[in-house]
Amino acid sequence: MKRRVIYGAVAAVLSLNLLVGAWVFHASARTAEKDSPYPSLELFSTVLERVRKDYVDGQKTTYQDLVYGALKGMINTLDPHSEFMEPEKFHELQNDTQGVFGGLGIVVSMKDNFVTVVAPMDESPGFKAGIMTGDRIIKIDGKSTEKMGLTEAVKNLRGEADTMIKLTVLRPSTTEVKEFNLKRSVINIDMVKDINGKKEFPLGENKIGYVRLVQFGEKTGDELEKALRTLKSQGMQGLVLDLRWNPGGLLEQAVAVCEKFLPRRQLVVTTEGRNPAQNSERKANGHDELNNMPIAVLVNLGSASASEIVAGCLQDLKRAVVVGERSFGKGSVQSILPLPDGSALRLTTAKYYTPSHKVIHEEGITPDITVPMTDEEERDIQLQRAPGGVESLPEKDRQRVLNAHDLQLERATDLLKGINLFTQRAPLPEKRVAKSEKAVETVKP
Repeated sequence: MKRRVIYGAVAAVLSLNLLVGAWVFHASARTAEKDSPYPSLELFSTVLERVRKDYVDGQKTTYQDLVYGALKGMINTLDPHSEFMEPEKFHELQNDTQGVFGGLGIVVSMKDNFVTVVAPMDESPGFKAGIMTGDRIIKIDGKSTEKMGLTEAVKNLRGEADTMIKLTVLRPSTTEVKEFNLKRSVINIDMVKDINGKKEFPLGENKIGYVRLVQFGEKTGDELEKALRTLKSQGMQGLVLDLRWNPGGLLEQAVAVCEKFLPRRQLVVTTEGRNPAQNSERKANGHDELNNMPIAVLVNLGSASASEIVAGCLQDLKRAVVVGERSFGKGSVQSILPLPDGSALRLTTAKYYTPSHKVIHEEGITPDITVPMTDEEERDIQLQRAPGGVESLPEKDRQRVLNAHDLQLERATDLLKGINLFTQRAPLPEKRVAKSEKAVETVKP
């Protein structure tokens, strides 16, 4: 009797599983039919051939032109950071990560549907002209950017050295519209600089060091290593790591920077995407070269992407105090997929998360200590530190720039001074075990 009951129950369970499996299979099949690629590909090929055959301007209807245009349109519908890159654009991207590129030296992104300046790079034509973080580029050579998209905007901003370009810019903080006539140039960028915009790295008062990371290119980690070595040789006791106006760059270089301040195997950042292959953990592969020396990290609206990874990691792990203003909030992963004809696909495939699993994208990094600065104050500080920046100004503006105070840097420096002062004056903990050791000794024969 018991066997019959058991066999009956097993049969019922198996039948139920079979029914559920059949339902899941049919549901999946119906979904697949609804999203089958074949009808859509047939539609695409029909339109492609019709345009190629009948469009009035035949010189615009090569297969490559039409397919490239279709790919750009498709990728542009996804998000502001994904794009299809023609061979020339892909080559420019490769040059950017190597620290050499042509154009205006303006890093842009899409924000609130506007082509927005993330940060002008040091010594670039855009920087010298006065273009600032947050500026919205509304026209390029008189052509509106409203329907241009990021890819086309960047292509129009690029060009041969010594060619002219006219930008119309809206500054949201003042609602002022400005026009800039700029000359493109080839720019070589040092990824790591000292407080004077050079690579000498003098030690400041109270033995506080200062290092500014301009961008996360292929040489950033190595250049930072040399800077830290120079500062440590002078007896550095605290470090200000300036990530302001740093638009980001390579993920592996963000990890390379973090691991110089962290113990081996410490989690730096995780990436999570729709495809499990995009999920990863990046851990430190070095050691804390500063031996737990206090660090302050400076960020502002111009700090994006890899900058936010570094700031978020060191903040999460209590390895540094973050000072300044909330960062840009660009925390998505773009994978570069080279294609057979020399073009490439830059596709958003994942998002970055700090060690405590805080999302960076569209949230940014909130400082531990907020120190706001006006646009004019930031502009003056950038000019003050740029080689030739003060000399390029009219006489009436020079004194103002020379007397400008970097409130964020001053706050960070005072913080490090206070930490060192407290550490030096704090009494040593009592050796409570001494009495026990003494008591043990008295009972020894």
